[in-house]
Amino acid sequence: MADERLVTPARVDDDAQYEAGLRPRRMADYIGQDRVRAQLDVSITAARQRAEALDHVLLYGPPGLGKTTLAYVIANELGVAVRTTSGPVIERPGDLAGILSNLQPREVLFIDEIHRMPAAIEEILYPAMEDFELDIVIGQGPGARSVKVPIERFTLVGATTRAGLLTSPLRARFGIVQRLDFYTAVDIEEIVRRSARILNVELVGSAAGEIARRSRGTPRIANRLLHRVRDYAQVRADGRITPEVAEGAMKLLEVDRYGLDDVDRRLLTTIIDKFGGGPVGLTSLAAATSEEPDAIEDMHEPFLIQLGFLERTPRGRMATARGYEYLGRPMPGRGLF
Repeated sequence: MADERLVTPARVDDDAQYEAGLRPRRMADYIGQDRVRAQLDVSITAARQRAEALDHVLLYGPPGLGKTTLAYVIANELGVAVRTTSGPVIERPGDLAGILSNLQPREVLFIDEIHRMPAAIEEILYPAMEDFELDIVIGQGPGARSVKVPIERFTLVGATTRAGLLTSPLRARFGIVQRLDFYTAVDIEEIVRRSARILNVELVGSAAGEIARRSRGTPRIANRLLHRVRDYAQVRADGRITPEVAEGAMKLLEVDRYGLDDVDRRLLTTIIDKFGGGPVGLTSLAAATSEEPDAIEDMHEPFLIQLGFLERTPRGRMATARGYEYLGRPMPGRGLF
């Protein structure tokens, strides 16, 4: 299962034990995403100076990059509370209407997986985001009438891994739209060092780099790996994480120097061995690997594409020359070297 993998960017049950303690609270503590931070900082400061609600914010990008964390940082910087929910949880229009009517002035409403909201719920959001009012229908049949109920001005922060699935009317109502990208190795290494300080774990030499390079540019994975390496250092060493200890732990965990595990390698191998390197459609690939299409598209592909091992084409997925080289296979039509 994708959510049982050590290097899955999705949140798993074990993450809840430590994520809250490691999350930055203020923008100054938020590492990486420099462009996003700089632009948000200007907008937040201006809204705070005018004592106004911040424009609605849409955050999108692969899972595990800090969209939820950033929503809390935005609220903290604005000096207001944050209410959280997710698209699949809101099942009836009344559920959302109740949340919106209880918001205080300038508060932040964070909706995760906003692309999964039902269409009927979305209709409630349009007037709320644009005019800060709710359209409530009273009565039934020919005698039904619509009543507009004002609500406090608030900031909606929506997060999604699938921005393409958002409807155009909903997306158009976000004044600030930001994409979160995979983190650089330098930023991930700094995140590992920061988390180690919070956990009171000693990192020696290039140990942080050994963990960072296997973290797939994703803070959630970096923190998860740090916890596993800490356990290994406690049991197999003297508690300190040296480069050798980090490497030994990763070997035991079967995470290679690129941050790929057996599931990633199986996906790439399947494309090459069963489909001649591609192109292969997503449905066929999912059937051949016994993985869900959404898991392949959201969890596996983005980083394999980032590494240059895989590419999407109009005809399907294809393994690249670098993908063949990674597996030590000769690419059709040319030698191994």
